[in-house]
Amino acid sequence: MSERVETVVLDSEGLSAWIAQDRKLLAMLQVFHDMGADLVIGANTIVEVAHSRTNMPRLNWALSRIKVEPVTEHAAKAAAELLKGAGLHGHKYAIDATVAEVALRQPKPVALLTSDSDDMTKLCGNQVRIIPL
Repeated sequence: MSERVETVVLDSEGLSAWIAQDRKLLAMLQVFHDMGADLVIGANTIVEVAHSRTNMPRLNWALSRIKVEPVTEHAAKAAAELLKGAGLHGHKYAIDATVAEVALRQPKPVALLTSDSDDMTKLCGNQVRIIPL
């Protein structure tokens, strides 16, 4: 991770790992923090990670340190276009598409920490650096 990154987007797996204080993820986030990168999630990622076993105080702490991008009508339409362009459809890919859309509109260069590197590569192309978790 020697090249500079302006923005780091987390998918639900990335946010969950941060809440769980996963050492590998925390080490990566420290590197990005040291280079001054902004951390970003899409608002619907909160819905994906919040469930009965979620440590809510820890989630709220993480959310206070991250930029939460809204999923507007415009963003949803752009995400639908990404799906169409990648030849993907259905609810399985819907949130992935909104995460990709958020990543694509952030200040570049952008890194996306994701558990779904195959689909995210299809959705983001070469415009976002995909980092598998």
